[in-house]
Amino acid sequence: MRDKKYQEIVDKHKPKENRISNMIIAFIVGGIIGLIGNLLVDLYTYFFHISTTEAGVCMIVTLIFIACLLTGLGVFDLLVKKGKMGFIIPITGFAHSMQSAILDYKKEGPVYGFGANMFKLAGSVILYGVVSAYVFGLIRYLFFGG
Repeated sequence: MRDKKYQEIVDKHKPKENRISNMIIAFIVGGIIGLIGNLLVDLYTYFFHISTTEAGVCMIVTLIFIACLLTGLGVFDLLVKKGKMGFIIPITGFAHSMQSAILDYKKEGPVYGFGANMFKLAGSVILYGVVSAYVFGLIRYLFFGG
């Protein structure tokens, strides 16, 4: 009986989130980041006269650098609060998770600190990314002939 009463009190005081507005904000913010990525590819292609593939790599490196810099400055978490999950697109979210772990364990040194702990948050992303790539590649090979 106490657990039920406690849960009612918790539910009464838990802040309500507006999922529709969160989805719209995340969609817009994620779209803006995608637009910035496209603009970076176009800029790299135009100014450095490189192929779109090479410009794509440069864009990814730039987005990783910006995400790590904003995490180091303590700004990334504030942006996520405002922009919801739109900032946690795969490349910036992955960079943020690794940079956060590095900052959390930097006092323990480069080997036992961030060297041993930087993949704590990102490890599951790597694991499930590799497994899902294998599964979808196998499905493509079996059903669509490679």
